[in-house]
Amino acid sequence: MEAVLRVAVRADGPAVAELARASVRELFPAYYDPAQTASAAEHITTLDTALIDDGTYYVHEAGGEIVACGGWSRRNKLFNASTAGADARLLDPATEPARIRAMFVRSDWTRRGLGRAILDACTDAARAEGFTQLALMATLPGVPLYKAFGFTEVESAELPMPDGVVLGAVAMERPVDPPVKEKTV
Repeated sequence: MEAVLRVAVRADGPAVAELARASVRELFPAYYDPAQTASAAEHITTLDTALIDDGTYYVHEAGGEIVACGGWSRRNKLFNASTAGADARLLDPATEPARIRAMFVRSDWTRRGLGRAILDACTDAARAEGFTQLALMATLPGVPLYKAFGFTEVESAELPMPDGVVLGAVAMERPVDPPVKEKTV
């Protein structure tokens, strides 16, 4: 069965939220303790409907089920559960990076290129709007995907959840168009 990428719609909300919670519960224990995993499942999996309303959120659907999701934002919010400095202000593409947001893959669909396809779609859309940089706040399970996609670590971070639990994370960036590597002969 093949997964098909499409722009998410409001009706996808409940399925996206369940996918995100299941992904966290299944993938986070390899990186976080039980309290951190439970907190993340509660606080970072809430769908920011502004992403859907803005047309910047994508889902992969297979057999009528959503198996992966993620998107980007032209707004000033870096990740779910963030409130410090976050607002609905539109970012300036000339001076600020577009935000990669809320990437989740169902555990039985990992390592099939779905995350990369979503990142490609996000990058293309951000480029079309004039953005030259991408930024994200990666939870630890996502770091390998983002590194493979050309993101570099800016700094380690600690994400305080609303319940006081803290998650280790990594702030990452990359140019919309990464430098072309020269081929050696």
